[in-house]
Amino acid sequence: MYIQIKSFLCVVKNVSDSHYCKCMYFVSNALARRVEKLANESWKKVNLSPSHAYLLMLVIRDPGIQPTALSEELQLQPSTITRLIEKLEEKKLLMRTSEGKMTNVYPTAKGKDLLPKLKQCVTEFYESYSNILGKEESTKLVQNMNRVADKLPV
Repeated sequence: MYIQIKSFLCVVKNVSDSHYCKCMYFVSNALARRVEKLANESWKKVNLSPSHAYLLMLVIRDPGIQPTALSEELQLQPSTITRLIEKLEEKKLLMRTSEGKMTNVYPTAKGKDLLPKLKQCVTEFYESYSNILGKEESTKLVQNMNRVADKLPV
């Protein structure tokens, strides 16, 4: 958003200064974009997006997990899960097997080897936003976001 000030434009940098600062849709999306930027920075070293990394960690934790369970755990559409799995298969980090109508997802040895680095990325991400917001505020914010998200329809 731009504000005209004495014949030159000024970019609004604070969400709270925006005309739409009281709109949950606008504020939640602005927050999501900023969090995504921090998260992407944390996962750069493993050359994965946060979504790919979290999916891979779930598969390592629960080898043979089915895409439906991944979809539910990550709160993503099945088609999105399929695309994430395909990308991780291309990188040789996961593999799928079929047993009848069931598809199971397993980590490869290469995928398992990434786990310590993935955990380090999770820690660095937490530290990055906790250093900005403070640990107590970060914890309360995540708890409140969970509570609010659980109240809204899926």
